[in-house]
Amino acid sequence: MNFRTDLALEGISGSHSNSHIKQSFRGKVFKITDISIADDSLMDSVGKGKGRYVTLECDGLSRFSDDYKDMAIELSSEITSFIPNDGDILIIGLGNNDITPDALGPQVASKILATRHLRHEQLSADEQQDFLTSLRPVSVIAGGVLGQTGIESAELALAVCHQVHPAAVIAVDALACSDISRLGSTIQISDAGICPGSGVANSRKELSSRIFGVPVIAVGVPTVVDMHTIVQNITHCPPPENTPNMMVTPRDIDRLTERAALLISYALNLALQPSLSFDDVTALF
Repeated sequence: MNFRTDLALEGISGSHSNSHIKQSFRGKVFKITDISIADDSLMDSVGKGKGRYVTLECDGLSRFSDDYKDMAIELSSEITSFIPNDGDILIIGLGNNDITPDALGPQVASKILATRHLRHEQLSADEQQDFLTSLRPVSVIAGGVLGQTGIESAELALAVCHQVHPAAVIAVDALACSDISRLGSTIQISDAGICPGSGVANSRKELSSRIFGVPVIAVGVPTVVDMHTIVQNITHCPPPENTPNMMVTPRDIDRLTERAALLISYALNLALQPSLSFDDVTALF
């Protein structure tokens, strides 16, 4: 059956057994599944190439949890394991801010502490200078989508990379899933890069280490599932031929996008600026 999904966890399925795949499980506030795929030989069967895919599952991201602080800290710890210890970081918010299910990337980008320019600031106060030098250089872009700009997101990001020379790129985007229980309740982190729009059959040029020459870490939350996939998932049969398809999103998608973006932005800021506490980060936005 042809399930459309961006999640490696769904691609391998619980019963999938293959020597090219390694799985481990952990997590306190999230249920965390860590999947490593050894090579690209499973692209056809699993739909994912070589790389590491960490999936964090919870009850739902559309509401604030009593464990919200712990969730942000645990997510930041998982992100930290993907990024280099030193060097500039470029964060790219992929998606269309005018379409709510696709607005996760731009909303995350709007809440990232951009610090690359601060290295050039001349401050007289020693304490202020010490604080600025403790911040990792981070730059952020959210350039919109091809239909708005006429420029592929990958082309824009690559041009910026040539200018700022980051040690790694972090791309944030909305994803698609095949299991409706994971809609708005899952975060995936991967070092395999990303093809924007692939989950909704609108695949654009990829953002990956192969293209950029530096690690590309993709962070995303599934916000949509297509109707054909829901039918196959529930009935275990393909839908009738010529049945129109459509993308389905939760009814509280506005709240989901807003709160998922806030959680991811907090986690990214904590991961990139370890000198800041959770209270420091929440005070910024």
